[in-house]
Amino acid sequence: MFDGRCEAAFRLYEDCFHGKTVFQMTYENAPGDFDAPPDWGKKIFHATFEAGDMKFSGGDQPPGRYQKPQGFAMQYSLSDPGEAERIFGVLAANGTVQMPLQETFWAARFAVVTDEFGIPWVINCEKG
Repeated sequence: MFDGRCEAAFRLYEDCFHGKTVFQMTYENAPGDFDAPPDWGKKIFHATFEAGDMKFSGGDQPPGRYQKPQGFAMQYSLSDPGEAERIFGVLAANGTVQMPLQETFWAARFAVVTDEFGIPWVINCEKG
């Protein structure tokens, strides 16, 4: 879930993972009453992102209901070290790096980063 920046986050993920937001509904178009402020109509009620075999959903939580993500990370596994470096660079650009991208005993490249939207990512590029 996002703090009102879901649309911007999904645009970043489209660039980062070369994927597409395949579904998006705003609060003003969602059926029912969701106790969102009047100015929240253009915020994302639900969106679905796809890139290859990866698929996830997200949405904006109205003010007072958003909680910073904790206790999990999105893991992205791949086999191309150059692509791992590119993806890490995009996610780290305005984010926070917990473990820089580097070779480990199990991976050609491995990193832990929280993107600018507060979503934690593990990048794992397996050794050939």
